[in-house]
Amino acid sequence: MNNFVYDVGMPFTISTLVSFEEEIKKSRFQAIAVPVENEQAVKDFLEAYKDMSTTHQCWAWKIGNQLRFNDDGEPSGTAGRPILATIEGNELTNVLVLVNRWYGGVKLGTGGLVRAYGGCAGKCLLLAEKIELIEKKQVAFSCLFNEWAIFQYELNQQKIEYLEEYTADGVNILAWLQLDQIASISLKIRDMTRGRVSLKVLDEEVKP
Repeated sequence: MNNFVYDVGMPFTISTLVSFEEEIKKSRFQAIAVPVENEQAVKDFLEAYKDMSTTHQCWAWKIGNQLRFNDDGEPSGTAGRPILATIEGNELTNVLVLVNRWYGGVKLGTGGLVRAYGGCAGKCLLLAEKIELIEKKQVAFSCLFNEWAIFQYELNQQKIEYLEEYTADGVNILAWLQLDQIASISLKIRDMTRGRVSLKVLDEEVKP
């Protein structure tokens, strides 16, 4: 799992997948924008949306300070970079935009391609709901089997994402907490285990 640290005050992403389609000089362009958490999510999405009927599948993504783009056979700089520019122009992160093109027989030229790919991606993102990206930190703790049901209920109540691992001695838990949840969960763990267990914040791991 790739995790990223943000250097901006209040980053925004989009809430859910959106798409937009238009025809430009007989070529059909389809933009699909989707929120992504890491590079694996990008790979999974691109694999799922691979379409052999297209002439080009160009894309760009930005996750925290990480970014990539791909022209997929279009002239260099005419597709992926304009798509990325629309993501950055909308001040978004944790977003992947894929633009499919079905060639219609009329060449657009480099300027036309830049406008087509960037424009289609931009119109797609205008349809998306922007939401604040809340930073979460990865934490870890362990508990006995008879304690896990109570902790699990608490995590589910607060809609906290977690992974559990059962061992011979009990349960190991990895969870992703919003910054304002850490203190209360830490106190709950100490109280429940009478100080036997403390919450460990894994500083190097930050998850969007």
